[in-house]
Amino acid sequence: MELLIIGTGYVGLVSGTCLAEMGHHVTCLDINEKKIHQLKQGYIPIYEPGLEEMVKRNVKASRLKFSTSYAEALAKSQVCFICVDTPHQENGEADLRFVHNVAAAIAEHMTDYQVIVNKSTVPVGTANLVSSVIAAGLQRRGVSIDFDVASNPEFLKEGCAIQDFMKPDRVIIGTNKAKVAQIMQEIYSPFMLSHERLMIMDIASAEMTKYAANAMLATRISFMNELAGLCEHLGADINKVRRGIGADNRIGYKFLYPGPGYGGSCLPKDISALRKQADQVSYDTPLIDAVAYVNEQQKQLMGYKIIEYFAKYSGLANKTIAILGLSFKPDTDDMREAPSLVLIQQLLQQQAHLRLFDPVAMENAKKILYAHPAITWCNDEIEAAEGVDAIVLMTEWKQFRFLDFDALLKQMKGRVFFDGRNQYNPLEVVKKGLDYLSIGQKPYYREEVEHA
Repeated sequence: MELLIIGTGYVGLVSGTCLAEMGHHVTCLDINEKKIHQLKQGYIPIYEPGLEEMVKRNVKASRLKFSTSYAEALAKSQVCFICVDTPHQENGEADLRFVHNVAAAIAEHMTDYQVIVNKSTVPVGTANLVSSVIAAGLQRRGVSIDFDVASNPEFLKEGCAIQDFMKPDRVIIGTNKAKVAQIMQEIYSPFMLSHERLMIMDIASAEMTKYAANAMLATRISFMNELAGLCEHLGADINKVRRGIGADNRIGYKFLYPGPGYGGSCLPKDISALRKQADQVSYDTPLIDAVAYVNEQQKQLMGYKIIEYFAKYSGLANKTIAILGLSFKPDTDDMREAPSLVLIQQLLQQQAHLRLFDPVAMENAKKILYAHPAITWCNDEIEAAEGVDAIVLMTEWKQFRFLDFDALLKQMKGRVFFDGRNQYNPLEVVKKGLDYLSIGQKPYYREEVEHA
């Protein structure tokens, strides 16, 4: 089938490439001429494992093309997916400018029946907005062209987005038209060979499903982070608690790991947009409000732990701290809402010097932090450890799972390791000669262990 993907950001590029991989002929459109030129040259603007190879393979097979022309792309397509960004505004509401602009452009250039599919994460009622914008645009042109609008929210996790798209848990389609449901079923049929995972529902429910899913995941994360704090005060170990409750098949183990708070492009803005929609209909959401509040507090936790630790060593002024991992999660270069950014600002305010390293996200981090005189950008974790008073693990990249503590200690001046992801066995780290502080566990000090 001839498909059009509008927007070559994370969702658009991954979706378009995976649809092409399954045999569809896909045109990815973006009004950013530089980005389209780069894609045509084989440059991939985002980091996602396996994506570059898949893009090149499908371009070579002529199943995947890139364009800036609405007229040309719409003339060939049968189904058009809107995959543009919907950032949150200062008041928390989802910013639908890009969706609105796309709908207006479709109305201006379409010449035949189209199914317009919202794949962007959008508030309930956005399909109606898209439909009204297109209808108004067609009326201004003085033409009568049939079209339908459907909802098909994405459920891609950065770092494993290709696997999520190729082997989806479920595919949600929001439509009240049997014709549209049949077309969408045909598009996704190659992904359903093992078993049927397509769910057809009304548009409003499909739009809400995306927000509900992210709100549930954010709730689990914030719940575990709040529980971790309580464990520290009561002498319990959150890692043991996690295993204990995760064994209950009603709960399961996923999204039960405590950490420095959630970030990225989805959970923060989707929680914000959901709260805003509730406000608009005068509906109280104390639980969702608390999820957001807990997360904002959690992002400051590692900074507070570091400040408290160094208070007994005349404070953080002129101390040097290494931070390993900057992206909000591993296997992505996404720095949006990353907890590391909050920690960096806390430490800079304390007049600390920072040595930063991330395997992939360095360039994006530099765009945000600029050339700060107190920041040194490093090429690996060993270089980052040179002369530092402490090391902080903020993102659980695979290469940080087995850090060479002997090599790190030779470089370090201080003797403390802050584990923001609870990746290490505290006693093993302390035996290496480091104090160990984490989340939801008691602190372990090398003097105490030596004299135990």
